[in-house]
Amino acid sequence: MTNRSGSQRSFSGAQIREDFLRFFEGKVSPVSGAGHRRVHSSSLVPVNDPTLLFTNAGMNQFKDVFLGAEKRDYTRATTSQKCVRAGGKHNDLENVGFTRRHHTFFEMLGNFSFGDYFKKDAIAYAWELLTSPEWFGIDKEKLYVTIFEGDAAVPRDQEACQFWLDVGVPAERIFELGAKDNFWQMGDTGPCGPCSEIYFDLGVEASETGADVPFGQDDQRYMEIWNLVFMQFDRSSDGVLTPLPKPSIDTGMGLERVACVLQGVVSNYQTDLFTPLIARAAQLCLGAPDASTNARHSDISDNAHHSDLSTNVRHSERSEEPLYLASAGNNLTLDQAAVSDAKGAASLRIIADHARAATFLISDGVNPSNEGRGYVLRKILRRGIRHGRLLGQERPFMYEMVKAVRDEMGVAYPELKETAERVAKVVLAEEEQFARTLELGLKQMNEETLRSGSLAFRLYETFGMPLDFMVDAARDAGIDFDHAGFEAAKEEEQARARASWKGGSQKSASPVYRELAKTEFEGYSALRVDGARVLALVKDGIGVPELKGGEEGEVVLDATSFYADSGGQVGDMGWLYSGDHNLVVAEVKGCTKPVQGVFAHKVRVNQTIAVGDTVDTVVDADNRRATERNHTGTHLLHAALREVLGKHVKQAGSLNDATRLRFDFSHFTGVAEEELREVETIVNTQVLANTTVQTLVDVPIDVAVNEYGAMALFGEKYGERVRVVKIGDFSTELCGGTHTGATGEIGLIKLVGEGSVSSGIRRVEAISGTGALSEFRRDFDVARVVGSMVGANEASPADALRAKIAAQEEEMKKLRRELDAVRMKAVSSSVGDAVGSAVLVKDVKLLVQRVDGVEKGQMRELVDQLRGKLGSGIVVLGAAVDGKVALIVGVTKDLTGRVQAGKIVGALAGLVGGKGGGRPDLAEAGGSDVGALDGALAKAAGVVEGLL
Repeated sequence: MTNRSGSQRSFSGAQIREDFLRFFEGKVSPVSGAGHRRVHSSSLVPVNDPTLLFTNAGMNQFKDVFLGAEKRDYTRATTSQKCVRAGGKHNDLENVGFTRRHHTFFEMLGNFSFGDYFKKDAIAYAWELLTSPEWFGIDKEKLYVTIFEGDAAVPRDQEACQFWLDVGVPAERIFELGAKDNFWQMGDTGPCGPCSEIYFDLGVEASETGADVPFGQDDQRYMEIWNLVFMQFDRSSDGVLTPLPKPSIDTGMGLERVACVLQGVVSNYQTDLFTPLIARAAQLCLGAPDASTNARHSDISDNAHHSDLSTNVRHSERSEEPLYLASAGNNLTLDQAAVSDAKGAASLRIIADHARAATFLISDGVNPSNEGRGYVLRKILRRGIRHGRLLGQERPFMYEMVKAVRDEMGVAYPELKETAERVAKVVLAEEEQFARTLELGLKQMNEETLRSGSLAFRLYETFGMPLDFMVDAARDAGIDFDHAGFEAAKEEEQARARASWKGGSQKSASPVYRELAKTEFEGYSALRVDGARVLALVKDGIGVPELKGGEEGEVVLDATSFYADSGGQVGDMGWLYSGDHNLVVAEVKGCTKPVQGVFAHKVRVNQTIAVGDTVDTVVDADNRRATERNHTGTHLLHAALREVLGKHVKQAGSLNDATRLRFDFSHFTGVAEEELREVETIVNTQVLANTTVQTLVDVPIDVAVNEYGAMALFGEKYGERVRVVKIGDFSTELCGGTHTGATGEIGLIKLVGEGSVSSGIRRVEAISGTGALSEFRRDFDVARVVGSMVGANEASPADALRAKIAAQEEEMKKLRRELDAVRMKAVSSSVGDAVGSAVLVKDVKLLVQRVDGVEKGQMRELVDQLRGKLGSGIVVLGAAVDGKVALIVGVTKDLTGRVQAGKIVGALAGLVGGKGGGRPDLAEAGGSDVGALDGALAKAAGVVEGLL
């Protein structure tokens, strides 16, 4: 049966993904005979790219290849890349759920040519895949293409136009667009070129107006599905475009969009990529019956009615409403009664989308926090949670959505099966924390907050207080909510967030490094290389012919024994000797790789060194060996942590130098002391076993991961062939670093610290070798001093000291309680006598007292006592506490209808440089101006009179 696309076949999202990759694997190079290499999706956290918050396109992982900074052993590739657009320049977050096509997480299907084929083949491949009955079989009459119309710098893309005509696209379906739509550039400089886009006609029923209008006049009806980028120029810093010697291809097709086409629907959310997740969200938030995860989109009818859901989304872009799913046998159907309004349907879409984004981000090592990527993740999670609450679900539920995402996408992304349990725990912890945060936010919400848009936004941003909730509260209180002020504060924060992300346009690799041959690294087997030739010298980022004595710069050689910074291991230090092997011409302070394969030695020059000279590279052996002990120790520590804490533990960063090792890993709670001891015991047991550290070289990455079980580490970038470091049956990891020959060479590993780096990420620090020996000597000295203090005892010195300190702390607590009781008794007596001094303000008794030296908790007790003695009235207490003002106001229940404690304390707080609020019967405030306290208390009667 033919669907909307014209295809005779039915396609699931998974089948579309697989067919795309399989199609390009079959398109072989006439030179090498190799098809497109199927490359697994890279992490959502970009590697070595400060310009990106998240991976947002298929080409990101090939960026260095396009820039000329990296070479791979294939010239054509195909991928299905996981992407997130929810921060920085590309931010779709606020539109998600309210339109048919916006997502935070999506998959980008792509094919790439690195100086292999160009426009002709790229266009032919795209047209064949889309229209051939053997593949997608889309009706050619429903497809349109665009080309670059040309400008002053680049002429019209006549080549692309002719190639489209050659494959059979009628001239009337080829449209010309300007640089905004059809010219692509990586950054301010570097590769760029025209592009050609393919559009599909969804039909008049998808129109934003319902009118039958031509291509180019209805963005909703004519949907872009594929963009072909032709990289053929290199833009210099002065804007000049130079033709690239080997033009390249970068294409991107959104899986969700092409699924929409091939499944015959008008919204991405109606495809089988989303319907099972929406159904699960409905079950969790509305108690709807669960829907079969095998249900097809074809049973979901389309309701074209739209509602005004979001002021910042055009009406024409909004998704059909409602879209709530319930089970009916083995199929999904609309349950119009369950969610009859547009907002309910939008909330379900938001939950489904955000569950995908959160699951993949956390799986890739991002954890909720208050900065950077973690902050964006937190916003995504809390937005999903808020929409669950709008549907009436106040208990944690998003963590259950993680399992639904795993079930739907675990085949394409098998790593989800391994990480889902950890991800669910992280999400649950965030849900519980958000619930506590909301509770705190409710305490901060008062009339002043609801009248001020900027204060309301602070509640929204800091505590995640839903905007709808605040608007409803304002309406109930008869207050006009400050929408304009809220939006202004929101825009200001977004501008600040954009500015805080330091990444900018990444430039091409500097020609100084870019044109150089690779450095041959011989440091795995030798600490010295004689006769290395100087290929380049760099000073302040600019190539120079020589470096003179006393100058600092970088030396690039054709061969070296120096390891360069990578994989958490710092670069080697040492010396460069003259060609006659006698003089130290430069001291090497470190080594880096500015371009893959090119080693730059950071030096301080002793005597002139020039391009073309030969030198001997000599690594500081003691420094290298100490670094190796810590690096091998990191592998042991990683495996031990997984054994003790669980298989969810994954490396999230490391640093190995000559002095210590630092290891960051995924774990959602602090590591207990006894767990650390167990880890330390396991690690040192492995050290004592003196197991051989085996390094396997040039192993295909699939073999390394699937056959050897090697762990690929978060944030690392691997080629098609890798090194595998194996320590018996205890640890197997992909690693390009240097290591000890056997574990016994480490000597000893001592854990010296454990703590939190960010939410869900812990850090352990340790030392090895002679550093561990020094630590044990210090510990022994401390133990000897402790022993002399606590005396002979069967317990260990540490336990004896803990017991003594605990006893002293208990005695201090007892004395403190006694002092508080005496102080409270004295204050209660003096204040109690003052009840008779209460004044009448408009027939209401008012008692005002200053009670210095009393803690806030005691002030609350006093207020309760005094209200009891007054029977009916108002109590105002002020105190100077630790150089700050503390105010508390209590109003008896019978008077809260006439005057509220929060309004009184708010007015008084302003007089002492502070703010405050609370319940109608009890409110507190703080202030900074202690000198103004007496004056503020003196004005209490006037404040109360004004409010009465």
